[in-house]
Amino acid sequence: MFEKATRLKLRFDSPRGLLSIEDLWDIPLTSGTGKPNLDDIAKGLHRELRNSSETESFVTPASDTGNDELQLKFDLVKHVIDVRVAERNAAADAAKRRENKQRILEIVAMKEDESLRGKSLEELKAMAEAM
Repeated sequence: MFEKATRLKLRFDSPRGLLSIEDLWDIPLTSGTGKPNLDDIAKGLHRELRNSSETESFVTPASDTGNDELQLKFDLVKHVIDVRVAERNAAADAAKRRENKQRILEIVAMKEDESLRGKSLEELKAMAEAM
């Protein structure tokens, strides 16, 4: 899919102008400020696909070459979106796991402190000398 797109030198319309396939990896998934984003590009391509799929004649159908290129563009943008969303979700999961691990380590440290506080003065001195 990417090989075909690069051979065709596909470009994607955006408010900033034409974007290459490589640019798709750098723009945000969404944007509230009107800047180029993957969601708007995908919506535009989807709208174009829907509009171009309407048959004007049942006797002499239009050639599908334009639709093939449009479908390829949509599939590429959708793939980039899927990968970026999966990466975002994986990063969020990893951050949550790190946070939970940190909380557990803090509780372990508190339990160790409680255990030490429960020891007698002689036991603490012996432990300190042994280190």
